[in-house]
Amino acid sequence: MDLVTLAAFTIAYAIAVIVPGPGVAAVVGRALGGGFRSAFPMVLGILAGDLVYLVFALFGLAAIATWFGPVFVVVKWGGALYLLYIAWQFWTAEPGSEQIGAKRDASAWKTFLSGFALTMGNPKTIVFYLALLPTVVPLDRPITALGFAELTAIVVVVLLIIGCAYAGLAAAARDFFQSAKALRVLNRTAGVIMASAAAYVVARE
Repeated sequence: MDLVTLAAFTIAYAIAVIVPGPGVAAVVGRALGGGFRSAFPMVLGILAGDLVYLVFALFGLAAIATWFGPVFVVVKWGGALYLLYIAWQFWTAEPGSEQIGAKRDASAWKTFLSGFALTMGNPKTIVFYLALLPTVVPLDRPITALGFAELTAIVVVVLLIIGCAYAGLAAAARDFFQSAKALRVLNRTAGVIMASAAAYVVARE
């Protein structure tokens, strides 16, 4: 794939990831509530969801994605409900020394699935891959294995860098505050952010 196309895709994708949406809100909320290590599995879940949509777009599966619309609705609601559960956990948490680290009741696998479900039901992700991506990457001819590998590598690198940057900054803000009062504020802020992300996912069509 030519360098102009790859550069255009990189820029468009980076902008799409940087612009705050439910995914960013969920990562930030998770990092505020449990630190960087707690948020990283969610970043990986979001990445997995993005790669699924990349495959849909590149291999002409947009019609299949549309046909499976009811499945994605279920996934969207499931992800939103889990985000609300996390929000409640943060809101009701009693701050103490253990709150500086990741919450013990939040497994990495569940956090990963939460990020994946959030992405699969995220309208911003759907619009980018199934509507905007074809305007950047020519899909009127079969994609080569090398082209697919190049685009996949861009998605992985860009999302990990930006997602980890958001998580790292939020975790740093959490570590800056050590008092129980400050941690309670951070936990409740994380809860509000998580609940807002859930509401955004459900409200958007």
